[in-house]
Amino acid sequence: MKRSSFKLLGEVIEPGRGGRLNLEVAKLHTNTPIQVPVIVQHAKKEGPVVLLLAGAHGDEVNGTEIVRRIIKRGWNKPSSGTIICIPVYNIFGFLNLTREFPDGRDLNRSFPGTKNGSLASQFAYHFMHEIAPFVDVIIDFHTGAVQRNNFPQTRCDMKYTASVELCKTFGAPILLSSSLIAKTLRASMHKLNKDYVLFEGGKANRLDERVIQSGLLGVQRVLKHLGMKDFKVEQPKEELIFISESAWLRAPNSGMLRLRIENGAFVEKGVLLATISDPYGNFERSVKAPRTGYIFCVNETPLVTKGDAIFHLGKQGEL
Repeated sequence: MKRSSFKLLGEVIEPGRGGRLNLEVAKLHTNTPIQVPVIVQHAKKEGPVVLLLAGAHGDEVNGTEIVRRIIKRGWNKPSSGTIICIPVYNIFGFLNLTREFPDGRDLNRSFPGTKNGSLASQFAYHFMHEIAPFVDVIIDFHTGAVQRNNFPQTRCDMKYTASVELCKTFGAPILLSSSLIAKTLRASMHKLNKDYVLFEGGKANRLDERVIQSGLLGVQRVLKHLGMKDFKVEQPKEELIFISESAWLRAPNSGMLRLRIENGAFVEKGVLLATISDPYGNFERSVKAPRTGYIFCVNETPLVTKGDAIFHLGKQGEL
């Protein structure tokens, strides 16, 4: 039986072929169209449709680099199924090295969007109508915001067992139990019964080779698991850490922050995590772990304000 062609954004991709398409939603002030490149490879054999999505937040460049390397190495050409790559979704934010759209809105709090709403809402709307219905699995790449550095991790609502298995297959060092957040892409895709891997690693406006390698290996494992590529893939060297509960530790004072532990570390209750001091030598405040667990996100800014989130501390559970 001959495999059918794949149609996306008004273009037809024949079996065994690929193409670069463009999602057009808006224009610059100069009337120049903003085009979001969408790269599609459609195999001759039947299989799932996987979307590799990066840059929903324009300053989260680790994901963009992961998807770029996948395309450069030809890993996006499946032996079965279809792979769609969007290396940069929020083009406006990417051009300006910012997280948000020009109107200050967060794309990942704008789903499922509206046809005539804010710019971010329109981007979300077009995605949900022109791309989402044709996808079976999405791997969505993110980093921490601003100076928050995320240890490589996947996040999943544990109710969605197929997505949990894909996150385990992805094999990032940490799997975080994370409930769905309203108006996110993840929540909207789950409503369409799509499987979802949310990968977090590193921080904004910084390329982190460890994070990039973790993401590349994860994609290899998932594509092999789905029967789409026959990689000789490296398995995780350490056992997966499952974080069942987590909470932010916040700065007790404003001042200069000096970290005393490494990201990803296991800490016992009472261990010194950081010190906060004023710049004049009048006071120094210790920040200690209130409970035993894993640190999986660290705020690396040198200056903090009282109440700022400085560590994400998680309790290990059982899968």
